[in-house]
Amino acid sequence: MNTTQIAARLVELCRQGQYEQAQNELYADDAVSIEMAGLPPEALGDVSGLAAIREKGRRWADNIVEIHGGSVSDPVVAGDWFSLAMGIDATYKDRGRMPMEEICVYRVRDGKIVHEQFFYSVG
Repeated sequence: MNTTQIAARLVELCRQGQYEQAQNELYADDAVSIEMAGLPPEALGDVSGLAAIREKGRRWADNIVEIHGGSVSDPVVAGDWFSLAMGIDATYKDRGRMPMEEICVYRVRDGKIVHEQFFYSVG
């Protein structure tokens, strides 16, 4: 798949809430996931490797009590990169209800996502 196809498939799976399937299907084994600087030490943080990304996703999902709504934009593609705007309104075990919006940037290499980075307001 090329970058446009991967971006479209990621949007499709995220809109269905199928995050783990997206990781299994679209991510390279050596992918990295980068969060915003300034997160507290207990936050999920930056990880390298698909197994660590899966675990980070599981820990995030395990902390959710209820999802009240969410959104995933259509992708903007430029070469090997694409971005999405995502939003979620969820109640978390450790911080209560918290709506959040972010810009997600992805890099594709050899038909797989190798880099994801998230930009959002901290605090």
